[in-house]
Amino acid sequence: MAKPSAADNRTRSSVQVFIVVGLCCFFYILGAWQRSGFGKGDSIALEITKKGEECDTVPNLRFDSHHAGEVSRIDEVDSEAKKFEPCAARYTDYTPCQDQQRAMTFPRENMNYRERHCPPEGEKLHCMIPAPKGYVTPFPWPKSRDYVPYANAPYKSLTVEKAIQNWIQYEGSVFRFPGGGTQFPQGADKYIDQLASVIPINDGTVRTALDTGCGVASWGAYLWSRNVIAMSFAPRDSHEAQVQFALERGVPAVIGVLGTIKTPYPSAAFDMAHCSRCLIPWGANDGIYMIEVDRVLRPGGYWVLSGPPINWKANYRNWQRPKEELEEEQRKIEDVAKLLCWEKKSEEAEIAIWQKTMDTESCRSRQEESGVNFCETTDVNDVWYKKMEACVTRTPKVSGELKPFPERLFATPPRIANGAVPGVSVETFVEDNNKWKRHVNAYKKINSLLDTGRYRNIMDMNAGLGSFAAAIQSPKLWVMNVVPTIAEKSTLGIIYERGLIGIYHDWCEAFSTYPRTYDLIHSDGLFSLYKDNCNIEDILLEMDRILRPEGAVIIRDEVDILIKVKKIVGGMRWNTKMVDHEDGPLVPEKVLIAVKQYWVVGSNSTSS
Repeated sequence: MAKPSAADNRTRSSVQVFIVVGLCCFFYILGAWQRSGFGKGDSIALEITKKGEECDTVPNLRFDSHHAGEVSRIDEVDSEAKKFEPCAARYTDYTPCQDQQRAMTFPRENMNYRERHCPPEGEKLHCMIPAPKGYVTPFPWPKSRDYVPYANAPYKSLTVEKAIQNWIQYEGSVFRFPGGGTQFPQGADKYIDQLASVIPINDGTVRTALDTGCGVASWGAYLWSRNVIAMSFAPRDSHEAQVQFALERGVPAVIGVLGTIKTPYPSAAFDMAHCSRCLIPWGANDGIYMIEVDRVLRPGGYWVLSGPPINWKANYRNWQRPKEELEEEQRKIEDVAKLLCWEKKSEEAEIAIWQKTMDTESCRSRQEESGVNFCETTDVNDVWYKKMEACVTRTPKVSGELKPFPERLFATPPRIANGAVPGVSVETFVEDNNKWKRHVNAYKKINSLLDTGRYRNIMDMNAGLGSFAAAIQSPKLWVMNVVPTIAEKSTLGIIYERGLIGIYHDWCEAFSTYPRTYDLIHSDGLFSLYKDNCNIEDILLEMDRILRPEGAVIIRDEVDILIKVKKIVGGMRWNTKMVDHEDGPLVPEKVLIAVKQYWVVGSNSTSS
């Protein structure tokens, strides 16, 4: 191989200097590109931009100055990068595994057609999902709770269908969310006050909640001010764009349904589950849906059912349903609740509240005596695409009470203290927390927008013990902690015990969300994990689909993996930089940071 000339070396040095200097203000300059709900400059970002001249890089975070060989290899592969074209305009809200046309080919029985049905390899799109014309950065929280730019989800059907229920109103260039709902016409806050008279919502005892059939997730939106985080889900377009609206508001939500397969959550995870007129037939099929709620509800957790058939005697005329039918429906619900050892704590007006027993041993004895059908599975968290059955899942034997939030965020989770997750000890938990505090501090020096409220919806694609989410915990943001189905350890139960939320997912498939629903995506070792399982290109295109224009990406992985990743995204509309591990250039793990450029349907122009 020919020895590089002096001119080559000077060119390479110039490139390195340019990249290093550019890294300093990479995210400061980004602020000038950001758009607010009315198309004006984002005031937070602009304020940070003013400070751009004062920015300093951390010396040991200059990947390019230490790795001339890798830089030259990256420069070479960038020039050969495959260019990804925009998808057609009709795909702006494409959800691959909940595609409407594909869904209609599946049986309607038990909502099977509303479940995940992903495209086969030959039907996957290999193009980039465009944003609709006029797309703007959502309002910051808490304004986003009440207002969503019309251009981001231009669908008015809910304003008509739910007009009298105060869900959503169209006001010029924005949608307004008054906080109403079918079962809480006086507003979600008043409704939550009613629940709080029975359930310890306000003292940190109840931290995680599951909202089934969530609508536009106003219940979850208003719980946030009480330090309760709700995982909300609803089917794709039963009512147009309801989950999309929830995420535009900055509320955790996924596309999902109680159908024929188990929900992608661990057993004994949630402190509370909720259904407000969610139209789920709770007493049908031997109570199979209540049994699934029982599986994901921790001992001592609460289940709230408001709306039909509760208090049917007073309401059957308003509901326009035969009272005999409603009476039978409630009888079935009461029978299943008794079978599951749930104690009814309250029934007032149209709201009933049950509590799952803490005495799991006594409950199991009673269930065995009554001939309850127990599930035979040896892994209660093996739920991905597993069929839902009318059998009771044995609650994991985990002793020790959960601390109230926020103390439980860093307290040793009971599943770790009791050795329920092999290979995870108290010592490794503490070490993991300390490691991610260091990592997050380094991230904040690279991306000064991280802790400003600019990023509301955050995803961690390979969450481990949830320590990244714990390290950036803030009232300004929430993190969807994803535990891959092929991960070595099933840690999602630990994440919930910390007072965080998350979901199981296989990244060889698309995630159950709309496009442009996350502001920041974090990935630690994900591409190393999946390198022999599926195409890196497909994972990166999925990341691009769910990332907002001008959203940020942080990918931490081995340098050889990151070089491959950088080659692929060289053909996507991302601005990227690579930096060293914060412990120095000799650590083989590196960090790739990126920002997705702003572009919309029918436009070749970007924010770069």
